[in-house]
Amino acid sequence: MCSESIRRDARVFGRIIVAHRRRLNLTQECLADRTGLNVRSIRDLEADRVRAPRMSTVALLAEAFGLHGPERERFCLQATGAVADSPPDAIVPMQLPSDVAGFVGRSDELVRLDALLAEAAEGNGPVVISAVCGAPGVGKTALAVHWAHRVAACFPDGQLYVNLRGFDPAGHVASAGEALRGFLDGLGIPAKRVPPELGAQMALYRSVLAGKRMLVILDNARDADQVRPLLPGSSTVLAVVTSRNQLTGLVAGDGAHPLALTQLSPAEARSLLGARLGADRVESESEAVTRVVSACAGLPLALTLAAARCQLSGFAIETIADELAEAGRRLDVLDGGDAVSQMRTVFSWSYLALSASAADLFRLLGLHPGPDFSEDAAASAIGQPVIQTRRLLNELTRASLLAEHLPNRYRFHDLLRVYAADLCQSHDSVQARDAAMLRILDHYLQSAYGVDRLLNPHRDPITLGAPLPGVVLASVSDPVEALAWFATEHATLLSSVEHAAQQGFDNYAWQLALALTDFLQRRGYWQDWVQTGRRAVLAAGRLGDRGVQVRTHRNLGHAYLQLGRLLDADAELRRAIDLCRQLNDHTGHAHAMLNLAVVWERRGQLAEGLGAAQQAVELYRVAGHQRGQARAVNAVGWYHALQGNHEQAISACEQALILLEELGDQFGQAATLDSVALAYHHLGRLSDSIDAYQRALGFLRHLGNRYYEATVLTHLAECQCTNKDRQNARDNLAKAHEIFTDLGCPEAEAVATSLCQLDHLDSAG
Repeated sequence: MCSESIRRDARVFGRIIVAHRRRLNLTQECLADRTGLNVRSIRDLEADRVRAPRMSTVALLAEAFGLHGPERERFCLQATGAVADSPPDAIVPMQLPSDVAGFVGRSDELVRLDALLAEAAEGNGPVVISAVCGAPGVGKTALAVHWAHRVAACFPDGQLYVNLRGFDPAGHVASAGEALRGFLDGLGIPAKRVPPELGAQMALYRSVLAGKRMLVILDNARDADQVRPLLPGSSTVLAVVTSRNQLTGLVAGDGAHPLALTQLSPAEARSLLGARLGADRVESESEAVTRVVSACAGLPLALTLAAARCQLSGFAIETIADELAEAGRRLDVLDGGDAVSQMRTVFSWSYLALSASAADLFRLLGLHPGPDFSEDAAASAIGQPVIQTRRLLNELTRASLLAEHLPNRYRFHDLLRVYAADLCQSHDSVQARDAAMLRILDHYLQSAYGVDRLLNPHRDPITLGAPLPGVVLASVSDPVEALAWFATEHATLLSSVEHAAQQGFDNYAWQLALALTDFLQRRGYWQDWVQTGRRAVLAAGRLGDRGVQVRTHRNLGHAYLQLGRLLDADAELRRAIDLCRQLNDHTGHAHAMLNLAVVWERRGQLAEGLGAAQQAVELYRVAGHQRGQARAVNAVGWYHALQGNHEQAISACEQALILLEELGDQFGQAATLDSVALAYHHLGRLSDSIDAYQRALGFLRHLGNRYYEATVLTHLAECQCTNKDRQNARDNLAKAHEIFTDLGCPEAEAVATSLCQLDHLDSAG
C-alpha cells in the first residue's frame, strides 16, 4: 500500500511496523491476533529488540498488513536492511507541525484518507487530492496533521506543509509565490536557482516532485485559485487541502475528493474531554460533561478551550457547564452565521481567566503584522522588559491562547488573532493602539538596522532616532548570527514593510526596506527586494523628502539590476540622478552612476560604462567620500581591463588598493585584486595574476562571501590554463562549480562547460 524509506539505523524496521499498524488502527494485541504471534513478540519487534527477525515472522506481518506484490517484497527487504535510503546528502523535507496531543475520534475520516493513500500508492492515475472542508474550529488542521503523522513512513521522500493563511485577519494571505519559495527552500533548492516568474517556479516545483513519494499539506486555503499553483503534477504525490470553504472548484475542476468535517459525536467529544481532564473525572461528573459537550456543539476547538478553562481555574466541570449555559446562545455553529462572533465567547473563557497584564499583551499582539514573533517583539508590543513579558507569554501559552511553535517563536491560531485584534479595537484607545504599533515597527527597524550594520559596516548610514521607550532590540553579536536573525524574521520583516506602508507609517516603510537590502541581496531574494523597494519609493514620495527619494529610487534600481530588468533599472537610477542634481548630492549621484555603469556593461557598451565610472570617481572626490572613490577607481580599472587597456587598468587598481587598505575595506580589496589580476593575465604576467587572485580569495573566504569566491576561482582557473597548469585549474573549477551549484547560480552551467573543455584538451593530448 505504501513504500517506506530505510535509514541506516537499526531501529527503522520497528518504526515501519508501527506505521503500518497505526495505518490500520490496530492495537498491538489486535496485530498479535492477526499474525498468531504473542504480544511480547510484537512489542520486541516494534522496539527493535529483534536484530534479525525470522522471515516467517516477516511474512506473517506482511499478510496482516495486507501487503502484496512489490510492496510485500519491499517490506521483506526492509526487514533485512537491504533497501538503501537516499544519498546521505539528499534533503528529505519533514515540514509537518507537531502531532495533535490527545487526538480522538474521526475514525471514518481517517479510513477515507487511508483509501486515498492506497489510490495514490498505485501512482498510475491523476494526482490524488483530498479537500478537507468545514467550519472554523471543527478540526481540519488537526485531522490532516494527525493523519499525516500516522502515515509518514509511506512518504519516504518527505512531507511538505504550508499554512496558506487564507483567512488571515490582517489580510496577509500567503501568495502562491511565497508558498512555492518555502517549498523549494525545504526541498533544498537554493534561492538563486529559483526563477522570478510564478509560472517558472511552478514548473520547477513540479519537476522536483516528479516521481517522488511525497505528501503535500496545503492548510487553511482561501479558495481553489490559491491552491492550484501549489498542486503537484506527479501521481505519486498526495495533496491534502484544508479550508473553511467547500472548494467546489477544486472538486469540480481538479478531481479533488471532498471530505466534509462536521462536529464530533457526543461519544467522541466526551473522549476528547477525558483525554484532557482524565477519564475518571469525566465519568464522575457525567451530567456536567454532557452539558459541556452540548454547549460546545461538538467543536474540538471549543471543547479544548473549555477543558483548558477547567484545568487552569481548578473549577468543577459543573461550574464550567453553568458558564457555558449563559453564553450558549452564541455557540450554535450550524446556522451558517458568523463563525468568528460565535467563537468569541469560547475564547473569552480563557481570556477572562488571564491576569490583567497577560490580557493587555494578548490584545496588543493582535496588532502584530507578521505570521509569528519573538519574545523581544512581544515585549516591545506591550512596552515591558523581556523577563516580565516571558512570564506573560507562558501564561498565554498555558491558556491555549498562544502557541510556542519553535523555541522563542510564538504565533496565534488565526481565529484567536481575529479575537485579539477585535478586543484591541474595542478595548484600547486609538492612542494606545498607535503607540503599540509604533513600538512593534520600531523594534523591527532598530533591530534590522543594527543587525545589518554587522553584515555591512561600510554601508552609508541611515539616521535613526533613539529607540522608543519600551522597545526591546534583538541581541545579535556577529555576522553569522546576523544572517540567522534575518532568515528567521524574513517573512515578518516583509509584512512589517507592507503594513507600515499601508498604514501611513512612511518613515518606517522606507527605512526598514533599506535595512533589509543586504540580506535580500546575499540570499538572492530579488523579488522581495523589488517588492520592498517599490513600497519604499511610494513612501518616500508621500513624505516629499527628495533626499529619501534619491535613496529609494537608487535602491529599487539596484534591485531591478539584479533581476536583469535593465530598462527598469535605468529608469530608477536616472530618477535618482535627476534628484541628486537638484539637491547637489554628489555622493548619491556617484552611487547611482556606479550602478548605471553596470547597466551599460550588461548592455555591452563598455565605453559608456567606463565614462559612468569616471564620473563617479569625480563625484566621490568632490563629496569627500573616500571608500566610494576607491571603489569607483577600481571600476575604472575594471572597464579599462575589459577594453584591453591593461596598463591603465593596473595603474587605476593600484591607486584603489592603497586607499581600500587604509579604510580596511576587505571586500573592496578583493574586488580590486580581481580586476588587477585580469590585467596582469592579459599582459602575460601570469605569476603576478595568480598571486593577486589568491590574495582576493583570502579576503573573500574570510568574509564568507561564497558567490564572489566562486567567481574569482573561475578567473584563477583561466589564468592557470594559460600557464599550462591544468590540474590546479581543474581543481579550482570544480570548487567553483560546487559553490555555484550549492547557491543555485546559473554560472554553474558555464563552469561545467569549462571543465568539459579541459577534459577534451587532455584527451587530445
